[in-house]
Order: sequence, then structure tokens, then C-alpha cells
Amino acid sequence: MVRRGELTDAAWAVIAPLLPEPGARSGRWRDHRQVINGILWKLRTGAPWRDLPERYGPSKTCHERLRRWTADGTWDRVLTAAQVHDDGQPVEWVISVDSSIVRAHQHSAGARKGGATGVGGGCGPAVGAQDGEAIGRSRGGLSTKIHLAVDGRGRPLSILLTAGQAGDNPQLLNVLDAICVRRPGPGAPRRRPDMLIADKGYAHDSTRAALRRRGIRHTIPERADQVARRTAKGSAGGRPPTFDRHLYQRRNVVERRFNRFKHWRDLATRFAKRASIYRASLVIIAALMWLP
Repeated sequence: MVRRGELTDAAWAVIAPLLPEPGARSGRWRDHRQVINGILWKLRTGAPWRDLPERYGPSKTCHERLRRWTADGTWDRVLTAAQVHDDGQPVEWVISVDSSIVRAHQHSAGARKGGATGVGGGCGPAVGAQDGEAIGRSRGGLSTKIHLAVDGRGRPLSILLTAGQAGDNPQLLNVLDAICVRRPGPGAPRRRPDMLIADKGYAHDSTRAALRRRGIRHTIPERADQVARRTAKGSAGGRPPTFDRHLYQRRNVVERRFNRFKHWRDLATRFAKRASIYRASLVIIAALMWLP
């Protein structure tokens, strides 16, 4: 019987072939599905690892496998496979980008320096964490910022972490560079959207210029100070950038996706010391959002 929050049979059928096989001298190997269900229980409840129910096996086993598969890029490969899973709803390449801040619990501080924060992705090196362990001090205290790109149906395409005080605009190109969706057949993975939708936090002139150089159409509203500066110059200020108000209303899909992520209590508050582990937790849930 599948309990609430556990892997469905359909999701397991996609994930199972991507998981590492036990080594020849590994001895008895705890069932992968049981372990992943234990990880999902932890992410859903936000409880300490030591409170993991016995039906999922030892908490040390679940935590160690989460850490090991983070280091070797397994979770990113699962997300890549989920994105090309044939569910009759292909990727809709009207991309929305935004960020959200999560509070960092006191238990997330104090990670030893020198730990790896980046992880490998299914299409090559993925963009992992920036600024060390991606913990900074913003108005609300210690926090981490999640930068997210989603397709037109709100399904996650790429995830990047920075410290909480980091700006949105400088990370836009990094978030777009991390998009890598394999095609069902032969051919290089697709990375460039048909249209990008973003809010005023990404309205810098240099960003618009970079998007034009890449041939990416976008609809981003102007900030009030940009409108005032352009208007003050008269005809020398040029025409306002193209802005489709009707299309911009579709940006709410990324905000709703953040809401879905934060239903998982271990993601709504960051408890993990390592940015790579916290990002892996986000990637796991992102993959489930693609699967039936």
C-alpha cells in the first residue's frame, strides 16, 4: 500500500532505472524505494532524521544515500529523466523566472568549510550553490534564496541557490544556463525558451541587452525610475521596451510553484547545513512534480 507522500508505482517506474546498483561487496542493500520514501517523509514533515519511522529503515542509511546521490548527480539525472517523461504534456517553452527566500534554521549554520556545493547534472555540470553554503543575512535574519525557472505549466526546469541578500537580476542568466531538457529522440538538449516572463527585479538594461544577444524574446515590465529617466530624455530616451500585459499574467505559475514547494516543511525552512543537500531536496520534489 502506498502511503500519503510516498512514491507512486508510475513514478517509481521512471526513477528505478536511474539509481545506482549495489556494489559487489556491499552486503545487504536496503531497498531503494524504501529509502527514498524515508527521504520524502523527512522532507514532508521537517522532523529530525532520528525521528524517522522504523518502516523506512535506519535514518543513517537514508541520510547517507541522500548525501551520496547528491554528490554523484543522481538526483539531477532523475529530474532530467522526469522532464522528458512522456505524459502527453510536453514542455511549454514560455518560461517564468522568479526567486523566493526561505529562513535558515540555526541548525543549518556551522558547516565545515571546504565542502563541495556544486553538483553534476544530467546534461553536464549543473549550476549548484553560490556564495559558499548559500546562507546570508537579510532583513529577516539568516536566509537562503531560491532562484527558479518553470515552464508554461509551472513545472520546474532549473534551480539555483544564493545567499538570502543576493539580488535577483544577477542570477537570471545563470538560471537560464542551467535549463537543459533532453529531447525524446536524437539531438542536443534544448536550453533556450521561446519567451521569458519575469518581474521588475529583472528589468536592468544590461539584462535586456544580454537577452537580445541570445535571441530570447522576453516580457519584463519597466521600473518607475526607468520610465522617469527615459521620459526625461524626450525623444533621445528611445521607445519603451516591448511589454505584453496579457502574457505577463501567466507569470503567476512560478509563484504558485514556490507555494507548492513550501508545502514540504523541510523546504519551507532550511535545516540542511550543506547547500548541495538543500538543493538536492528541492530537485527531488521538482522531479516528483513532473511525474504522475
